[in-house]
Amino acid sequence: MRRAADQARRKAAAFPGSVSGDDLPWAVIEAFDADVRGHVERDRRIEEERDRVLITAVGLAETRPEEDGAAAVEAARNSLVEAIDYLEQAVLRFGIVNAAAARSGLGTPGRRVSAGP
Repeated sequence: MRRAADQARRKAAAFPGSVSGDDLPWAVIEAFDADVRGHVERDRRIEEERDRVLITAVGLAETRPEEDGAAAVEAARNSLVEAIDYLEQAVLRFGIVNAAAARSGLGTPGRRVSAGP
């Protein structure tokens, strides 16, 4: 989860620039979906935080420095980083290792993610 969150924060920091506005929401959650989401049991609280990341990423993507000002872009970026932080915390707090993760050697099925492998 830590790697996925770090990648998401880097994407937020690099916007605008290396990521287009249309691609930003999916780029931000790409590592989470690839490396984390399929390895934990579905939990409404985690999914809600994932959705919050997507929504705040759209908010940042729709913020224009030339129209809204640099302060608005920075506020939107900070909101996205906060949402990423909450998603990371939700996975660590509520995440339960699923069978797919166990087959990959990432833990024991049914154990909390925070318990480690």
